Amino acid sequence: MRKLAIVLATSATMAATPALAEQYYGFANVSINYLDWSDKTEDRTDPDIGGFGGAKEDFFYIEVEGGAGFDWGDVYGFIDFENPQNSRTDEDDKGDTDGFRIAAKGSVAVNIGESNWNYYGHIYSFTEASGGFYDQNVVLGVSYDLFTESGLWIKPFIGVHVENQTFAGSGMNGFMAGYVLGYDFMIGEEKFAVTQWHETEFGRDDQFRNNGTQYTINSVGHNGAVSLWWHTNKKLTLGLQYRYADHKLGTSAYQDAAIVTAKYNF
Repeated sequence: MRKLAIVLATSATMAATPALAEQYYGFANVSINYLDWSDKTEDRTDPDIGGFGGAKEDFFYIEVEGGAGFDWGDVYGFIDFENPQNSRTDEDDKGDTDGFRIAAKGSVAVNIGESNWNYYGHIYSFTEASGGFYDQNVVLGVSYDLFTESGLWIKPFIGVHVENQTFAGSGMNGFMAGYVLGYDFMIGEEKFAVTQWHETEFGRDDQFRNNGTQYTINSVGHNGAVSLWWHTNKKLTLGLQYRYADHKLGTSAYQDAAIVTAKYNF
């Protein structure tokens, strides 16, 4: 929980802006989500049939999300409460867990002069409330803002990666590159959007690739999601997401899932 407190404090600091800063946009929402792992992912991670890492289970989570853009840059953050209906870590005879977990992320991009380049940083923290496991990732580097006349926008980034994890300890863990993108469009009178976030870690240190567990992950790993959103009105957004990861999330195998989302927009 100490790591979560650091994330929240960092996000609050990043959100503090000068009184005279001009705000270009802002959003905030709370959502209910259900993540359904594919059958092949559950098979690949099931230790009873030779799976890798820890067995994956479907789960429900609540997310609080927000972001804003200013004349000096932009900020973004979320906090997820996974399995909020459970107050402890439950285990079945396979060692699967469906205990309460918290994931949080805060990011900031600060303009470099009048260019589209930014100083970039983000911090991500994952904590098992009662399981004693945590994993914190800090990325520091640069990002770029690209907006097209068609309405498609993309914000790629790259930076050094520092990790602090229960089993592997702390230290430099290579680099991370990735992007977020979005595109708004209309079908008749209905408003839709496609978004994607993606992260690739590379040059990962042996310290974090083989940490004494039953698996060894590659030096390169991928993590992300592609989403389709239907803005039914100003307050309600419905979404279907394809979640994917490879040599990430504690598993040395490709994993994918569908996420069904309902957002209330403030």
